[in-house]
Amino acid sequence: RCLQLYGSYNAEKRSTVKRALALTADAIDCNTANYTVWHYRREILRNLKLGLEEELKFTESVIIDQPKNYQVWHHRRCIIELSGDSSQELSLTEYTLSLDAKNYHAWDHRQWILTQYGEWDKEKEFIDGLLETDLRNNSAWNHRYFVIENTEGWNNDVISRELEYAGRFIKKAPNNESSWNYARGIIKKNKMKYLDFSGFVALCTSLDEANIPSTFLLSTLVDIRIEEENYKGCKKYFRTIKRIWIQSE
Repeated sequence: RCLQLYGSYNAEKRSTVKRALALTADAIDCNTANYTVWHYRREILRNLKLGLEEELKFTESVIIDQPKNYQVWHHRRCIIELSGDSSQELSLTEYTLSLDAKNYHAWDHRQWILTQYGEWDKEKEFIDGLLETDLRNNSAWNHRYFVIENTEGWNNDVISRELEYAGRFIKKAPNNESSWNYARGIIKKNKMKYLDFSGFVALCTSLDEANIPSTFLLSTLVDIRIEEENYKGCKKYFRTIKRIWIQSE
């Protein structure tokens, strides 16, 4: 059937007509990864100047069926650029990410929509929901960094607030690498020191005093001791990290 469809498709290729558009839908149904068919479909839509609402519905159905298909996400982006209608994109990506929170194509599309159309208002609320559901969602932590960098920017007040935010999740799960990486990324990216933020240092100290066996905590404490130029103080943390690694083997 696919060979017959592609034969018909090639015969129609040079005549931009509605029948060719229907044939591309059949060809896509056979192989959604065929970039050439998607490209030709866009050319038809441009030349016929057809309404694009139906095309958005068509691509949505393909995305729901195959959410990790690059070609359909790219095609949808092109259609949005043609139509200027981005009203459905945040809800579509939210649904897609509920199926797979690490879907790169959905995250990439969402970030493109945010940067192009400025729909940032409820984005931190969206991230809060994801992290409350799964505090190990590394993609959500990365997205939070992206949102803040593209809206508020990083100043001392924002950094202090975000370290406190990460600290809440660190207390819930001290061995969750994602929240520690978020805190570390904020400090390193902005060329700051942990010692500039006493609240976060106090959190790390309290976890240390409670003998929490977290290599992420210990490596952060090493960084803090280095900032203090207390190199001898690093040794006990190195020994503890080594012991944890040996025990985990």
